[in-house]
Amino acid sequence: MDLSKTYQLGSFEIRINWHIAGCVAITAITFANLGLWQLDRAAEKIEAQQVLEAELRENAGAIEDIPAGHLHPANPEMRNRHVQLRGEYVNERTILVLAEFFDDQIGYGVVTPFRLASNDALVLVHRGWTTGMLPPDVAPVLRPVEGPVEVSAQVFVPPANARIFPSQINAAEWPLRVRSLEIDVISDILDEPIFPFEVRITADQPGTLVRHWPAVNPDVNQNLSYAIQWFSFGLLIVFIALLASSNLWSLMRGPERL
Repeated sequence: MDLSKTYQLGSFEIRINWHIAGCVAITAITFANLGLWQLDRAAEKIEAQQVLEAELRENAGAIEDIPAGHLHPANPEMRNRHVQLRGEYVNERTILVLAEFFDDQIGYGVVTPFRLASNDALVLVHRGWTTGMLPPDVAPVLRPVEGPVEVSAQVFVPPANARIFPSQINAAEWPLRVRSLEIDVISDILDEPIFPFEVRITADQPGTLVRHWPAVNPDVNQNLSYAIQWFSFGLLIVFIALLASSNLWSLMRGPERL
C-alpha cells in the first residue's frame, strides 16, 4: 500500500506521507490542547477571583480594622480587598499621576488623601482618571468632595515587577504631579504616616471619576504566555512539515536569477 501521494495545485506541489502527516497532526493537536488548557486555567483564576471579590465586597470592613501584621507588600491577602472609609477628602493635597490612559486618551490619575474620622490617619484614594487634553493654563477637572463621607474602595497591591518612575516633584505646587505613586515619598512630603497601600475607589462612590482599571486583577499573565507558546509550537510544527514536504520554500524564494 502506497502511503505517499503527491498533490499539485498550479505551481504548488506537496507530497504527503500519511504516517508522517498523522504524527504532525497529533503533535500539533497536542500543543493546541495544551494552549487551550492554559487559557482554561486563566479563566478559572479570573472566575475564582471574581467570586472572592464579590465575597469581599459583601463583607468589607473598616480599613482601620486591618491588623498591622497584614500591611506588608508581600501579603497576597491584601490584593483587591474591599474596605470602607469614613472621613473627609483632603482636596487641597490631591496628587496627579501623569500619563494614565483611558480609551486611548492621555490624562491623569487623580489620587486624593483621605483623612479617617476614627484615628485621623491618611489613606491615598485613587479616584480614577481625568483628561489631560486641555487648553493651556486650564486646570484638570478634579471634582473635589467636601465634608464627611463614607466610601468603598479596593486595596491595590502593585505587581512585584512593577516599574517605578522616580519623579522630580515640586512640593510647593499643588496638585502634585508625579510619574509613579511612591507612597513613602508622598508620606515625606505630607510629613505624616500614610496607609502603606493605595486604595482604588469602587463605582458610584463620593468622589468617583472614570474608573480606568479592572475591578479584578488575577495573575494570569503566565498562563497567557504559556498558551501563546504552545499555540506557536503547534503552528511551527505544521509550518516546518509543510516546508519539508512541498515546494513552498522554492515558491517563496521566487525564480533563481542567473
